[in-house]
Amino acid sequence: MARYEQVQGTVALITLTNPPVNALSAAVRLGITETVTRALRDPEVKSMVICGENGVFCGGADIREFAKPMSGPPLVPMIAAIEEGEKPVVAAIEGAAFGGGLELALGCHYRIAHSKARVGLPEVTLGLLPAAGGTQRLPRLIGLAPALDLITTGRHVTAQEALKLGIVDQVTDQSALDLAIQFAQQVVGQPLLPRKLSTRQTPCPPDVDGLLEETMAQVKQRARGAMAPIACVQAVRAAATLPYQAGMQKEQELMATLFHSSQARAMQYCFFAQRAVGRWSLSSGAHSGNSKPRPVSKVAVIGLGTMGRGITVALVKAGMSVLAVETNKKQLEIGKQMVSAMLKHDAQKRNATPRLDLLHFTIDLLELKNTDLIIEAVFEDMALKKQVFKELSSVCKADAFLCTNTSGLDVDELAAVTKRPELVVGMHFFAPAHVMKLLEVVHGSRSSPEAVATAMHLGKRLGKVSVLVGNCAGFVGNRMLKPYLEQANFLLEEGATPELVDGALEEFGFPMGVFKMSDLSGLDVGWRIRKEAGLTGPNVDPRDPPRRRQGRRYSPLPDLVCEQGRLGQKNGRGWYLYDKPGGRVATPDPSIHKFLEEYRIKHGISPRQIDRQEVVERCLFALINEGFRSLDDGIAAGPEDIDMIYVFGYGWPRHRGGPMFYAGMVGLPRVLTRLEHYRQAHPEVPHLEPSPLLRRLVASGSPPINKWRDFLQRPHSQL
Repeated sequence: MARYEQVQGTVALITLTNPPVNALSAAVRLGITETVTRALRDPEVKSMVICGENGVFCGGADIREFAKPMSGPPLVPMIAAIEEGEKPVVAAIEGAAFGGGLELALGCHYRIAHSKARVGLPEVTLGLLPAAGGTQRLPRLIGLAPALDLITTGRHVTAQEALKLGIVDQVTDQSALDLAIQFAQQVVGQPLLPRKLSTRQTPCPPDVDGLLEETMAQVKQRARGAMAPIACVQAVRAAATLPYQAGMQKEQELMATLFHSSQARAMQYCFFAQRAVGRWSLSSGAHSGNSKPRPVSKVAVIGLGTMGRGITVALVKAGMSVLAVETNKKQLEIGKQMVSAMLKHDAQKRNATPRLDLLHFTIDLLELKNTDLIIEAVFEDMALKKQVFKELSSVCKADAFLCTNTSGLDVDELAAVTKRPELVVGMHFFAPAHVMKLLEVVHGSRSSPEAVATAMHLGKRLGKVSVLVGNCAGFVGNRMLKPYLEQANFLLEEGATPELVDGALEEFGFPMGVFKMSDLSGLDVGWRIRKEAGLTGPNVDPRDPPRRRQGRRYSPLPDLVCEQGRLGQKNGRGWYLYDKPGGRVATPDPSIHKFLEEYRIKHGISPRQIDRQEVVERCLFALINEGFRSLDDGIAAGPEDIDMIYVFGYGWPRHRGGPMFYAGMVGLPRVLTRLEHYRQAHPEVPHLEPSPLLRRLVASGSPPINKWRDFLQRPHSQL
């Protein structure tokens, strides 16, 4: 797993061989240990170069070994032996040096990188910290502040930024390996002690305590309950305040705490789950069989509102030719200006040239005749979307895929008005579409495997986490969100305030509570949807007793708030007050408190004390319960699909693994017991009735999440 050869007479070349990313498995660590020892003992060898096979230096630890007992040489002494040796060692970094791979390179005395290489310490994204000396060597190499940034965020940096920071010594557009071999010959005989990072002092600013305290405060706010970023700051503090060996001991102690934590298990579950949802398949009935995507070179976007603009930008950033369509010249011009500005802004941030040449704007639908795939992104109105799909069916070529960006409308109903229902799929982007990572690909009852595969592949090209879901109201994400929102409104009726509910959910780890999120999205958006559903509007008086609408409990609070002209951030007044229209800072509004008090008095509701635990359980267990129903209904393929939808689309804290994983961590019997308790207290809320799947799982001893699929009963699965 580490190939040894002698080149240029005096240089020992050690090549890591563990495709695809040369991960530091037990066999690779053993190979490195043996080959480095051999080179140090060979009097003919004057220097060493360590590289990776197939253009990749090293992707870091083999995460698959985390759940197994430790075997093979540990990383820390292996890297120490490289650094302490008296022969210069050069790391030839091509492709990537991530995690343990970068820590290995930091143990080398010199580092040469190819211009397209990237380096980073992403352990924090797995609920861990760099524990092979990364938190001690990197600060000694590049200084305290830059090291804190890289280690607490886990971000990757380009070779050019690595050179600027001082992580690498040289960058080349040619072969990094050839330059490293040449470099290794040149440095023979030069003093090695200054190149051994463990012997250096960490460069620190005069007010080191102030910097560490400020960084810790920022990291705590950003982490929202995640332990790993905080432990990273503590480890780097040790690099600034303790001798190297004491710092290494602190790094190991912190790592031991993190390694066995539920948060690390949750984040590593997310790592594997993200990859699992990308390996989707169609396995039910007529949908089974191999499905390969068709090549797509030209895409059209219909509608240049907020979603259409974001989708257009995402397509152009992926290097695709895009035809952007609007209904009239004024809307087209507005859309053109905004899309161009977004692309220029994005290119400026990346120090690149905006690909405006890939864009063409038109109001003429006839120009769609040569387009391979069309994404409809008009207003969320079924009648309007049907009209668009009828027109698309007439003007597009017969084999063009027709995709709808809808957040919950019936894809089959749209497909039925076309001449090619088998080529119709849903592509539910999340706003802002050029930023958010999630894409729900909606499988209609007549969608062909080729159409589904093409949409999934397009999402991958756009850098999205594409998750295949079945067709139902709200699909998976918004279907589960509905009971979550309902419970939040019911809690307000019963005595809570928006600040209490939001505070509990933000303390859990969400970036924003339900009412702040509603203000951000615009309260009128949900109001319009409820009108279309017949839950409010001219035929329904929102001042009626809030007991039942369409056979179930319904809270008119959001409608009443909208009736007061409170639309959220867009006009500075919603569940909270904002300093100006479009403002971002939410301030509790005494008039909302008074409104809630008057509402309760009018409807004879006696307010009661509600604690944060009840908020979390009512909102999240109702959401989780609907997730179990989605699994049993065949709308979601597996719990991993639901979890990735919520992590990447709805702000579910990654360190809690997603709603279904969280249910397993809390304990399925507890989820069941609490749902039964709340259902008994609120019999008029059907969403609190525990799902049959949850009951089956508990009755079967609460098996681990990877066994849940064995208990699904799907007579009408859409997947």
